[in-house]
Order: sequence, then structure tokens, then C-alpha cells
Amino acid sequence: MADFQLTTPVAFIIFNRPDTTERVFAEIAKARPPKLLVVADGPRGSRPGETEKCLKTRAIIDRVDWPCEVLVNFSDVNLGCKNRVSSGIDWVFEQVEEAIILEDDCLPEPTFFRFCQELLEKYRHDERVSMISGDNFQFGQKRGDGSYYFSNFHHIWGWASWRRAWAGYDKGAAVWPKMRDGGWLNSLCLGENGSQFWSKNFQSVFDGDIDTWDYQWVLSSWTQGRLAIIPQVNLISNIGFGQDATHTIGSSIYSEMRCEPISFPLLHPRIFLAFKEADDYTTKNMLPSNFLKRVFTKLKSYLKLAGQ
Repeated sequence: MADFQLTTPVAFIIFNRPDTTERVFAEIAKARPPKLLVVADGPRGSRPGETEKCLKTRAIIDRVDWPCEVLVNFSDVNLGCKNRVSSGIDWVFEQVEEAIILEDDCLPEPTFFRFCQELLEKYRHDERVSMISGDNFQFGQKRGDGSYYFSNFHHIWGWASWRRAWAGYDKGAAVWPKMRDGGWLNSLCLGENGSQFWSKNFQSVFDGDIDTWDYQWVLSSWTQGRLAIIPQVNLISNIGFGQDATHTIGSSIYSEMRCEPISFPLLHPRIFLAFKEADDYTTKNMLPSNFLKRVFTKLKSYLKLAGQ
């Protein structure tokens, strides 16, 4: 890694958590990106002390001490997860053609940056790929013969993408009724559990029942026939689980997962298809898990309280 030079812009999405933000920022600082784009939501007026937390979190960005162009997109009011993250990423890709994207609780292993940069270049003009993830939830199971594999799952705890892919993003999931009524999910071979999970959540997003942005990203990628890249080892540790989190509430086997460096040069897979065994494993072990049921139950309660 000594001869690696990060040239890719990094987008950093922050809010009200100075503790996790500081840790993620420290890893970004080690990578020394030449351009840092920072997106921040505003405080909720109903939350005492949140204005101070937001200001303290934003002040961490003032610690940039390497040659770097810093661009900020700070909201004065609270836009919520769906509108703030989606509008923030819109803004990022108005500024740059491609970017590595980290949220304030996604702690990257150092080789994550090189992994993203090399694959952003390799697949820059390949419309079959929508994003590069830093996440691996296969728990040590190797999938295929490369340093990474292709997947229908778009894990976003640390990822990278291009303007050309994000251009198809559909925040309101407007295409969903047509896809639903055509039985389109069955063509992805997600199995009964997977189809039910995604159908339920795409419908909830379309109905405005969930304040999130990432299901829409999955839907947009799938409707355009695009796959995600998943590394053979886990490169991101989510350090944000807890009562202060928005979505990742409580404990989980996915909390603070162990990371390990990926080896270079990268070995590229010979087959360009979603790795079915890996996706089946994720569908079976992640989607219907008690972890997600608990998260959604608590999230509904959180959103109900936030609306009061």
C-alpha cells in the first residue's frame, strides 16, 4: 500500500454523531483524498441538544490537514434520511463523475479505498455494474475465483459508484407498481422469502411509510439490469449500532464486524453473473433474520415518535 495514491473523491455523509464521525474521519484522513465532499442533515427541533451535536460533528471536518479541496453541503433544517441522503448524493454527482461514499458509522479498512479506486476505473463505462461495495456478509465463505464477485445485493455500508449509475436513481420508487403488477421480482430468482421481503419494502417506500433512500437504489439498479461488486473479504465495520442510531438499533452479528485487508493485484472473476449461492445465503441468513425484524419494529416506533 506504500505506493498507492488515492485520487478518487470521497463523499462523507454525517449528521449528529461526533463519536463515530471522528473515527471514520480518521481513516479518511489516512487515505488523504484530494477532494472531500461532506453532506450533513440539519437538527430536528424536537430533539434537545441535537443542534450542538450537529455543530460538533461538522466541526470535525475542519481538521483536514492534507492538500484537499473540501466541499460542503450542509442543510439548516432536518430533511430526514430519504431526502437528505438522496439529495446529498445528487449533489455529490453534480460535482464529480465518481466517488467513494462513507456514512458516519461505516469504518473502512485501509485497503477499501484502493479496492474501490481500481474497480471504479475498470468498470467506469460498463453499464452492467451499478456500484462497488466494501461489505461482505458471507462470514468467511469464498465465492468464485476472483477477489470479488457480482451480486444482486447492493450493500451500502461503504461503497463507490459513478454519476452514470446514480442518474437512474428513483427516489419515489415510481416504477414499482409496474414492476409489481408484472411479477417482475420472480425473474431475479430471489426465492419466495426474498421476493416477499423486497416486495413488502418497495411497496412501503412507494407508499411513503419508510424514511429511507437505499431500497430505491436497489430498485433502480435492478430495473436497469445492473449488479453490485462484493469483495471476498469484509472491508467495512459498522460502528453505529445502538440506541442513538437511526436504523441500526440494538445489537447484531453485523455490528462491528471484523475486517481484513484485501490482497493486490486484484483477481477479476471470469464469470459475469450474480453469484447465486452467495445471494441465496444472504436471503436466507440476513433478510428474514430476527435482526431485521427487530430493526423494522423499532424503526416504526422511532418514526412514530419523530413525527410527534
